[in-house]
Amino acid sequence: MADENLRGELREAALAYRPDRTRMLARVERGMAGRAEARTEGRRGPAPARSWPRIALATAATVGALIAGGYAVAAIAEAPGPPGKVTTRPLPPAGPPAGDTGRGAPRPEDGPLWSDGSVDPHSNIYWSQSNVTLKTGRPLTALTVELRIAQTGGVADTGHWSTRPESDFTVTVGERGGVLVYRWTLKPGRTVPAGQHVFAGQYNHAEGGRDAKDDSYAASAGSAGGGLHVRGAF
Repeated sequence: MADENLRGELREAALAYRPDRTRMLARVERGMAGRAEARTEGRRGPAPARSWPRIALATAATVGALIAGGYAVAAIAEAPGPPGKVTTRPLPPAGPPAGDTGRGAPRPEDGPLWSDGSVDPHSNIYWSQSNVTLKTGRPLTALTVELRIAQTGGVADTGHWSTRPESDFTVTVGERGGVLVYRWTLKPGRTVPAGQHVFAGQYNHAEGGRDAKDDSYAASAGSAGGGLHVRGAF
């Protein structure tokens, strides 16, 4: 996030920069004249005159370098960075989380477990992020969350994250049967506390507005009250 803020500040400074060519020429000419005078005082006899064309060429080259430097800053500021952390993971096993068929009508709520799937508003015509939000009214001793992104053209993983500690989960990402699958599995002995938790997958896609109608998610959880299963679409 700090890199994005710095890139934005550089872009604004570069775009606001307007080099004053006339003042640059005047400053360079004064500096050259001062150096020529200093050399003349330090040697006996008059210094050989330098032709105006040579001075003009040197001045133009200096000013051109300064101006080019300003545009170089703008170019750096405009250079886009990667949208998220790129990860390489093994393909997840086929099928949805245990205990959930992943088919049939959406079931976004099961007892104390509530769920929702949404495309993040910061997504754009080249890149998107899909969020699975879970709310649980009791601690979970087991949890598997699976996010499925349909291959609509150019879909490729660029990263993932969760509001839960990364060390608490085993994460796999891979494509199977025309679907990019993200899977978070809670490690044995770890617990997800009651509250709201977000699991997000990030990916590039073909240019344009991407239709998420074929994307889906499913979650299977375990708690003191038994197993819980939810699923839904975007």
